[in-house]
Amino acid sequence: MWQNLWHTMVTQRGQIWEALLQHIGLSLLSLLIAAAIAIPLAIILTPHKKIAEGVLQITSVMQTIPSLALLGILIPFVGIGTVPSVIALVVYAVMPIFQSTYSGLSEIDPSLQEAATAFGLPRWMRLFRIDLPLAMPTIIGGLRVALVLIIGTATLAALIGAGGLGTYILLGIETNNNSYLIIGAVLSALLAIFFSALIRWLGRLSLRRMVEVVAIAVALIAGAAGYQSYTAKTATITIAGKLGSEPDILINMYKELIEQQDHKLQVVTKPNFGATSFLFKALQSNQIQVYPEFTGTVTQTILKSHTKTSHNPQQTYEKARAGLSSEYQMSYLKPMKYQNGYDLAVTQQFAKKYDLKTISDLREIATKLHAGFDPDFDHQKDGYPGLQKAYNLQMGSIRTMEPSIRYKALVNGKVNVVDGYTTDAEIQQYHLVVLKDDLHYFPPYQGAPLLKTSTLKKYPALKPALNKLANQITEKDMQTMNYDVQVKHEKASTVAHHYLLTHHLLK
Repeated sequence: MWQNLWHTMVTQRGQIWEALLQHIGLSLLSLLIAAAIAIPLAIILTPHKKIAEGVLQITSVMQTIPSLALLGILIPFVGIGTVPSVIALVVYAVMPIFQSTYSGLSEIDPSLQEAATAFGLPRWMRLFRIDLPLAMPTIIGGLRVALVLIIGTATLAALIGAGGLGTYILLGIETNNNSYLIIGAVLSALLAIFFSALIRWLGRLSLRRMVEVVAIAVALIAGAAGYQSYTAKTATITIAGKLGSEPDILINMYKELIEQQDHKLQVVTKPNFGATSFLFKALQSNQIQVYPEFTGTVTQTILKSHTKTSHNPQQTYEKARAGLSSEYQMSYLKPMKYQNGYDLAVTQQFAKKYDLKTISDLREIATKLHAGFDPDFDHQKDGYPGLQKAYNLQMGSIRTMEPSIRYKALVNGKVNVVDGYTTDAEIQQYHLVVLKDDLHYFPPYQGAPLLKTSTLKKYPALKPALNKLANQITEKDMQTMNYDVQVKHEKASTVAHHYLLTHHLLK
C-alpha cells in the first residue's frame, strides 16, 4: 500500500497541489465571508439580548441542514462550482463565529465600559480600544472552530465541481483506492491543524497588525479567484460525470473525441460530480454542457414514468429520447452497446452451496439471505421494492451501505448477497457470480450523451464526435476498463485513450 501511495504522490503531485490550493482558497474565502457577516452582526446585537438570542437560534438551525441537501437546493439558483460551495460553508461557519463574538463582548466587565464612557470615549473608540481586545481570545476560539468545520465540510464541494481535497476522498471511496483516501484525509487534517495554529498566532497580534494580515489575505484570495475566473472562461465545453471510475472514463472519451472533431473547441472535465439530481440541475442551468446518462435512469428518475419500462433497449431509449426532448428540450444522442444495469451478486462458494443461478433461485433460501444494498437501490422503485414484488422475495435482513463497501462486506462474509452493476470491476476482482434476471425485471440501462438541444445547435461538432461511441463498448470492455482504474489504479484518462486508439476511434 505504501508503495502505491508513494507512486500516486509522485505521479500526481501536480493534481494534488492543485487540489490542496483549491481547498485552501475555498476554506479561507468562506471563513472571511462568514467572519465579515457574523462579527459585525454580533457587535450590533450585543446591546439587544433578545434579538441576539433569536439570531443565535436561527444560525443554530441553519447548521442542522444536511450539507448535501443544501448544495442540491443551491444549484438551480447559483449553479455549480465555487459559489454554492462557499454559500454552504458560510452558512455552517456563521454560528460559531457569531456565538463566540457575542459571548466575548457580553462577558466584558461593565465597570470597564462605564469607565471608558466616563472618560468621554465614543462608542466606536471604546469598541476598538477596549471591547474587541478583551473579547479577542473568545472570538479567536470561534474562528478556529469555524475553520476546522469549514475544512472538513469543504470536502463535499467536490460533488459539485468545486474541486479540493474532497476529490481524492470521493474517488478513493468509489474506486477502492486507499492511496487517494489517505492523501485526501491526511492533507485535510494537516490543513485543519496548520490553520488552527495560524489563527491562534494571529490572535496574539495587536488589532491593527491583525487587520493588516487579514487585508493581505483578502487581496491574495481575490487575486487567485480572479485568475481562476479568467482561466475558467477559456473553457468552452464542460463535461461532467457521476461518482466512480466508469463516468470518469466516459467523459475523458468525450473530451478526446470532441477536441479531435473540432480543434477550436476547448473542453474541461469535471469527474465525480455526485448524484443524478446534481448533474441534471447543472445541465439545466448551463453550468455543464454534456454528461453521460443511462436510459433506465432517464425513464425512472428524470421523467418519473409511472408506466413499466420496456425491456426492449431500443424502445426504452426512444422513450427516454422523446421525453427529454418534449419536457426539457434536451437531446439524447445514440447509446453505447453495453448496459450498466442492476444485478444481484453472490460469492462462488455461496452460489455452489445453494445451486444459485437465477434471482428466482433465491426464493428457496430467502430467510437465509442477508443483503447489503446501496441506499438508492434499497428505496428506488426500480430497485429492491419492485424486485421484491416481482419475485415474491422477502429477504431475511437488509443493511444499506455505500457502494464500494458492500462488495467488501460480501467477500468478508458480513452479507451474502449484494446489488451491483453489470460492469462493476469487483465482479472480475472477486470472481463473483451474477444471478440471472430470469423474470426480466430490471429495465435496460444503456449509456448515452445528454445535452441541451440549444447546445447542439451552437456547437454542431458535438453530435458527430459523440456519436462515434454509438454501439461501441461491450459490457466486458467496460468491466475491464473499470478494473484497470479501480484495481490496477490506472488513470481514467489513460484507460479511455487506450480504448479509443485500439478501436480506431482516434486518428
